[in-house]
Amino acid sequence: MSMRPPMPSFLLSRRTKVVVSIVVALIVLIVLLVKFSGVYINYLWYDEVGHRNVYNTIFWTRVSLFFIFGGLMALILGGNIVAAYLVKPPFRPMSPEQQNLQHYTLMFEPRRRLILGIVMVIALLSAGASAQGDWAKWQLWFNGGSFGIKDPQFGKDISFYAFDYPVYRAMLGFGFAAIIFSIILTAIVHYLTGSIRLQTPGPKITVAARRHLTILVFVFMVLKALAYWLDRYGFVFSSRSKFTGASYTDVHAALPAKTILFWITIVLAIGVLASLWLRSVLLPGIGFVALLVISILIGGIYPATVQHFSVKPNASDKESKYITRNIDATRAAYGITTATSSSSGTVSYDNYDATEQPAASALTTKNPTVDNIRILDPNVISPTFVAQQKIGVPYTFSPKLSVDRYTIDGQTHDYIVGVREQATGSNLQGSQNNWINQHTVYTHGYGFVAAQADVDVTNGDRSDYTEGGIPPSGPLNITQPDVYYGQLGNDFSIVGATGTKREYDGNQGNNVRYTGKGGVSLSNPLTKLAFALKYKDTNFVLNDAVSAKGAKIIFVRNPVDRLKKVAPFLTVDSSPYPFVDSSTGHIMWMLDGYTTMANYPYSERQSLSQLTHTSLKQGQRDTQINYIRNSVKATVDAYDGTIKIYQWDKSDPILKAYMKMFPGLVQPESTMPKSVLDHVRYPEDLFDVQRGLLAQYHITNPVASYNGKGKWAVPSDPFSSTTANQPPYYVLASAPGADSGPAEFQLTTPMVVNGATNLAAYISAQYDSQNRPKLTVLQVSSGQTIYGPSQVANDLKSTAVISKDITQLGSGQSAVIHGNLLTLPVGKSFLYVEPLYVESTDSASAFPTLQRVLVRYGNGDELGYGATLADALADITDGRAAGSSLTAIGQTSGNGASTGSSSTPSSSSTPSSTPSSGTPSSSSSSAGAGTTIASVTAQLKQALADYDKATKSDDLATQVSALEKVRKLAAQLVALQGGSSSSTPPAKPSATPTG
Repeated sequence: MSMRPPMPSFLLSRRTKVVVSIVVALIVLIVLLVKFSGVYINYLWYDEVGHRNVYNTIFWTRVSLFFIFGGLMALILGGNIVAAYLVKPPFRPMSPEQQNLQHYTLMFEPRRRLILGIVMVIALLSAGASAQGDWAKWQLWFNGGSFGIKDPQFGKDISFYAFDYPVYRAMLGFGFAAIIFSIILTAIVHYLTGSIRLQTPGPKITVAARRHLTILVFVFMVLKALAYWLDRYGFVFSSRSKFTGASYTDVHAALPAKTILFWITIVLAIGVLASLWLRSVLLPGIGFVALLVISILIGGIYPATVQHFSVKPNASDKESKYITRNIDATRAAYGITTATSSSSGTVSYDNYDATEQPAASALTTKNPTVDNIRILDPNVISPTFVAQQKIGVPYTFSPKLSVDRYTIDGQTHDYIVGVREQATGSNLQGSQNNWINQHTVYTHGYGFVAAQADVDVTNGDRSDYTEGGIPPSGPLNITQPDVYYGQLGNDFSIVGATGTKREYDGNQGNNVRYTGKGGVSLSNPLTKLAFALKYKDTNFVLNDAVSAKGAKIIFVRNPVDRLKKVAPFLTVDSSPYPFVDSSTGHIMWMLDGYTTMANYPYSERQSLSQLTHTSLKQGQRDTQINYIRNSVKATVDAYDGTIKIYQWDKSDPILKAYMKMFPGLVQPESTMPKSVLDHVRYPEDLFDVQRGLLAQYHITNPVASYNGKGKWAVPSDPFSSTTANQPPYYVLASAPGADSGPAEFQLTTPMVVNGATNLAAYISAQYDSQNRPKLTVLQVSSGQTIYGPSQVANDLKSTAVISKDITQLGSGQSAVIHGNLLTLPVGKSFLYVEPLYVESTDSASAFPTLQRVLVRYGNGDELGYGATLADALADITDGRAAGSSLTAIGQTSGNGASTGSSSTPSSSSTPSSTPSSGTPSSSSSSAGAGTTIASVTAQLKQALADYDKATKSDDLATQVSALEKVRKLAAQLVALQGGSSSSTPPAKPSATPTG
């Protein structure tokens, strides 16, 4: 008999053990330091914002879940392993299989306690880590209340599906994981200890091992029976049919099948348990296989057969009842219920008998919609704000500006607004770009800029802005212009140090010291060490500014991040906007927060990311929802970072549960100051979601809904290179469908016929006098063909005079930028307005200037095109050819109103003649002799260089002078490129902002 070679030894030398122990200890120490530094910093941040209770609730809930479920998993697995070991047979007949296993038994036997400990620790960590992530689910279960609405299938309150059902599923999942791992580990131990032998003569398994495994299989069968019972309620989320919710097949085939499977599983489980007193080991296996076969036959094949042979040929009739359930639930869950004379609701539907040939007389400034047409596109003119209002080196503006409204001297207008924010990362050059400047000197932004939306500021100067400049100048009475919390800038700044004032302030270059209550004190060495670990930056322990008395660190500076951190249960709207609080003089950020879920019975599940994706934004994170509420409005103070959250939807049960969970975090709506309430607007992401659902769920007939008859679609952005949705636009206009009455601040969108491009409806959203959401839908009457945005854009671009101008304006070193195409209901038709911008492409300091305004009214020849809105509208009101007021690119005739004026010329206005060839008329002034494109281009480049130099040196006076020269030369160059020798720049706006 040949001898087997000895097993290799795994013994380590003492020196090796010491080295390994030291290395492992250091690694563990570093990991723990980093981990606990993050926990410590989180604690300091919540303490700073005054909501330590939020941190404590979440932290201790996570800790409790970690140890409860981690400990249970460790005990269950460890207990089964110990039990399997204790019932090992004292002797097993020697066989080749036993001989092979003997070597492994000898190897593991001395280390059995260590191995058991490792298994239990792994079980503790893995199960605990998984469970602690569900802290919100468990807290909602403890704190959730009633919805007051019952599902139509089982008659259970919606709270069962929102709060109870997810927890039951989590507990069931934990049970399955525990029992499956127990079966696997127990079988391994039984095999290694000889309780199970597959090749040894005689019994293959001992009685003790058989009974142990039988009990585990019994528990598994019981859990499976519970899963079948719980699956019954899951049918209210079924996606078997075209809609979400239990369909005909689910109710009449799958639901009974689950009930039958539940009882069969109970019977089989009892049979498995009975096998404890029988000698056969086959019964548990037979029961498991029988359950598998029956579940396939009853739970899979039978419902599929019913669906294919009974439902599919008669789907619209068979599913009618369940489609109605889906329509009602979806409307309720997404807040798009219909408002009627007898019931409250969110959406009002009005038939809009739009005419294809509207009367031009409706285009008068007596109509608030026409009088407030916005010609500034907030998504285009940010570079203009930067060029004209940046002023200081470290400042810039968000690439996407915002729209808000202010009432000044009794007149309400909408304004394009932005905050002059810190942007040291991109603006500091050379030796300026260092850690000290980035984090201790250029610490904050400065000021708020507002431009009246119907006044052109792109061809003017700072005097055309309602609010702007450094120091702040305007009627908004800003008392604290410093902006330490915003959307741009560094992730942290060191502020507040006493002694020499370090922090750059744009107000005549005077340095300041932060005195606000925001920030975490750096006086504690432990705190500095924690931040050094967090940012991997030794300056926190070496830099003098950090060690100075009074030094604080401000971090989590983005308003969206601050709200998400202090209220992690919220989905935050992707478009926060700044405003000036008239009661405090502070610059504030307004944010909208949503509560969402995917467990509303019968409500249609949708991708939140897809619904909120437009040509201007990527949308929210990719998650499935079928319920959403704009539950809160929140503000963040731009100076001290103070976060205030107000309850906006008083009826939202999910928010109520979180308010019970975090007392004091959310304040009643009644506590919101009027100065804040005046700037509340309908949120963009919610509107994106609701318009996407209204495309289908404006249909009430279940058969028509199932067949898609009458479905709408969100139009694609006609000026986007992709097929992304056109974003909604804020406008100040009359109530939808009205041509009189006060102007209202609305969020609007057109809707087109599904699969076509003609207009189907127009949706407007705002809040009523009681701050309730109100959506108005103007439905184009059937049989009418009204142009949609893409058709209008195509007509505008293909009109000869416009097409030629666009080609000329975009030639050379210039680019044409299409502004937002607004859709406005006016005079029983729709008016489309598009501003056209031109921007130089050969300079980093270039910015868009408004050069043309295009309008389309109805489907006929009502098309206007001019250098100003007034000129474009006059083409329609005076019945003249489009572009009649234009004498050449970059010029306007004497009768044309200034660019951006919303005043419509009277019908007696006489358009100046423009040669059809597009060449300048004889009345055009000529440039001086020798003026050429080349010479003007050279002068323009030099002027831009002068402006860049003045910007870098922070020479304000030279900047203003150089910028004015750039503007004049750019206008002269555009005129020359258009075939005109005129050097006269475009006329400045005659309209001035109110106030």
